[in-house]
Amino acid sequence: MTVIDLVYFNAGGGHRAAALALRDVIRAQKRPWQVRLVNLMEALDPSGRFTRITGFAPEDLYNMRLARGWTVGLKQELKLLQAMIRLGHASMVRTLQQHWLATEPDLVVSLVPNFNRALHESVVSTLPGVPYVTVMTDMADYPPHFWIEPGQDQHLVCGSARAVEQARAAGYADRQISLTSGMILRPAFYEPVAMDRGAALHALGLDPQRPTGLVMFGGQGSMRMLRIAKDLANQQLILMCGHNARLATRLQAQSARRRHAVIGFTADVVRHMRMADYFIGKPGPGCLSEAVQMGLPVITFRNASTMPQERYNTEWVRDNDVGLVLRSLRELRAGVGRLLERLPEMQAQARRMDNRALFELPEILAERLRAAAVPAATRLSSSAATLTS
Repeated sequence: MTVIDLVYFNAGGGHRAAALALRDVIRAQKRPWQVRLVNLMEALDPSGRFTRITGFAPEDLYNMRLARGWTVGLKQELKLLQAMIRLGHASMVRTLQQHWLATEPDLVVSLVPNFNRALHESVVSTLPGVPYVTVMTDMADYPPHFWIEPGQDQHLVCGSARAVEQARAAGYADRQISLTSGMILRPAFYEPVAMDRGAALHALGLDPQRPTGLVMFGGQGSMRMLRIAKDLANQQLILMCGHNARLATRLQAQSARRRHAVIGFTADVVRHMRMADYFIGKPGPGCLSEAVQMGLPVITFRNASTMPQERYNTEWVRDNDVGLVLRSLRELRAGVGRLLERLPEMQAQARRMDNRALFELPEILAERLRAAAVPAATRLSSSAATLTS
């Protein structure tokens, strides 16, 4: 059976979510593949030495910063991280080579940025002929050396025309690039759900006759939601806190006498999105794509605290007319008013977006496997001809 490894890490949560979604759709399509999830941090540190010494996983600090909204300065920290990756490149390649020798996949799919040079070099040097594919889980690259590594013979899957342009500018030929219709979303975002929306809102203590905003800042939440709940005290909101229990507790105390429903961690984000009329949150590629898939126009932000790799996403919102991009929370109250004035029009525009990336990707991977098999078959035929001559 063909073995496919999906490489992810837990920084931010979107990379693991994409890997799980891709695994699930491959299983649903009953393809003859064994799909394995590979946590890159565990592959680089199989003994867990970093966690034992520091007391936390490498991604924990990043996730804590997201939860507290401490994103100013991440541009400079990204450059420092990339410099450290370059310094440790040779060591990482050696470690990864041992991993691939022990596990022997038939295809390696990366769903992570920053590490693709080391990942690709370790695969091609250890398992010649095994294809390597990078699936971008951001709408565009943040060059240099973020998603797109120039000069490598790997395949790149892009979720936007902008990313395709960037790949070509980095020297990738068209045969090395596949364009999907958007970001990877979980299968649940495509499944019909029988739900009485009015009853569901009523169960949360909300009025089905009022427009409802859903506020979400990824799986870690954000303390900025306290300000949002205060400034939008007169609006009906569903406040999604993710894993941030401290935030949920503070919002519950703050929202006791308002039409706000506070939701802690839940795996059923789709159901809550179906209750909403519009979305407020950070310009993450996953949450924006999820909201638009559910027909929700978005309100998002772009300023000094916006993570560098997410800045293009605000251009995507404007270019597709699926929401508003604000400079700060100070503009939010007026922004909600403007969006509500155009709500039916903007909801219709969001519904016109047709993201089928989840279902397009398995066939892209199948084509990579077919392309890799052709040279192998040619080599075997040549060897056989040599032996019989």
